[in-house]
Amino acid sequence: MSSTNRTLVKAAGFLMAAQLISRLLGFLRETLIAGFYGQGSTTDAYNAAFILPDLLYWLLVGGVLSAAFIPVFSEYIAKEKVEEGWKVVSSVVNLIFLTLGLLIFIGLLFTPQFLRLMVPGFEKIGNIHLTINLTRILLIQPLFMAISGLIMGVLNSYKIFWPSALGTVLYNGCIIFFGTILANPAKPESISGFAVGVVVGAVASFAVQIPSLRKVGVRYYPIIDWRDPGVRRIGALALPIIISYSLNQIQVVVNNNFGSTLPPGSITAVWYSYRLFQLPVGIFALAIAVATFPTMTEQAALKQWDKLRQTISSAIRMVVFITVPISVGMIVLRYPLIRVLFQHGQFTAQDTFTTAIPLFYFAIGISSQSVIQILPRAFYALQDTWTPVILGIIAMVVNVIAMVLLIGPLAHGGLAFATSIAAVVNMVLLFYMLRRRLGQMDGWAMFWTSVKSLIASLFMAGVIWVWSEWLTPLIGIRTLGSLVVLISGTAIGALAFAGMAKILRMGEFEQAMGLVYRKIGTR
Repeated sequence: MSSTNRTLVKAAGFLMAAQLISRLLGFLRETLIAGFYGQGSTTDAYNAAFILPDLLYWLLVGGVLSAAFIPVFSEYIAKEKVEEGWKVVSSVVNLIFLTLGLLIFIGLLFTPQFLRLMVPGFEKIGNIHLTINLTRILLIQPLFMAISGLIMGVLNSYKIFWPSALGTVLYNGCIIFFGTILANPAKPESISGFAVGVVVGAVASFAVQIPSLRKVGVRYYPIIDWRDPGVRRIGALALPIIISYSLNQIQVVVNNNFGSTLPPGSITAVWYSYRLFQLPVGIFALAIAVATFPTMTEQAALKQWDKLRQTISSAIRMVVFITVPISVGMIVLRYPLIRVLFQHGQFTAQDTFTTAIPLFYFAIGISSQSVIQILPRAFYALQDTWTPVILGIIAMVVNVIAMVLLIGPLAHGGLAFATSIAAVVNMVLLFYMLRRRLGQMDGWAMFWTSVKSLIASLFMAGVIWVWSEWLTPLIGIRTLGSLVVLISGTAIGALAFAGMAKILRMGEFEQAMGLVYRKIGTR
């Protein structure tokens, strides 16, 4: 393994560990919400309250950070033009801070009108006012998350990842703390404690990165220099992403419009299953993508095309190797998984069944969604932001059409299945266009990794199914019994997958085991 790959693997490994802790805390948070308030109109209101804050954040920060900010600032560092880079950073931070502040103020004024457009069904079931109040609390969050995200971009450009990873842990910890101490299941409005925790968590996520920012020699200038070439380049690169995120809200509107007209709890069921769907994407795929992105950016800036192709191929193969068995395992073990995480307190067995339906359809698209974390970043490293946007728009149209067609026969399961279908379409289109841009992409190696991972995963699924069918009647399906089935099934499945991967001589398995052996040997 090359020194570059070793560095990437180590960075990705750390980020995976941090993301795992953060995601576990995230599921503890969701479990507490489910236990306190069940799955109904109150939790639907809480989940819908994130629509406007998330919209503002992703419109102004998500696209700028991922597609423009890191590549441009990384190029300044690679070319040893640090002073010029900090002036660009200052201009972008000041511009986003002022613009976002203005939009938040407007959002606070027009929250009711926005939500009546987004979730029209909430008027009928009487939870629109709770949704409005929660949204207004949460609107404070994007301002701190924006600055936190930009600081993360600066530190990632220096290949420093741990402060932002710690920030996500603190973020979820604050939500759990404030949500728990303020919760009162008899009073639906007490769910606002979790919203307060979101705001405090955003502040903590921002504050924990400040010491590391000072160590890299932060330089701040109170300027907004529109004429600076770096600022203009970031603007040009970010513009298509901003357009893309704006158009993507069509999916959010359609999803929430349909969800608000389905039986109460449908939006929450989709949200809980979506959280499970995002778990492997966030822990593994996103960690690998974030760790790989600065390297891809540097290789593209230095025109090291062979190294860039190898970096992309290695990242995709590792993501596929990890996520295919997780996808299959989640389908087989979805009922005990949901029972363990959510079925307690106000969350009933019927709620488990309702949540298992969209989880099945989401799980189908886990690997595609994971690969999508890497492929657009390859284009961003090439400072091409329009291609992923155009392909994303095509996938968005597919998603909306699929929702319209599937909502009837599959209800809330159709919303999840549409997302998976769109992810597959987006992945295929992105890979095809990247191959046209870079030439041969080690496609056969990725293909055989996918085939072998699927074969090993299907073998694993059969072993898990036989085991759970034998064990479940003996110990029951209550929380403890489901926990035993989940843990033992996961362990046996992992061994079955590992054994088959060894038989199939998968290079990714050998690479992962080599990293484990080195870690053990250094202790």
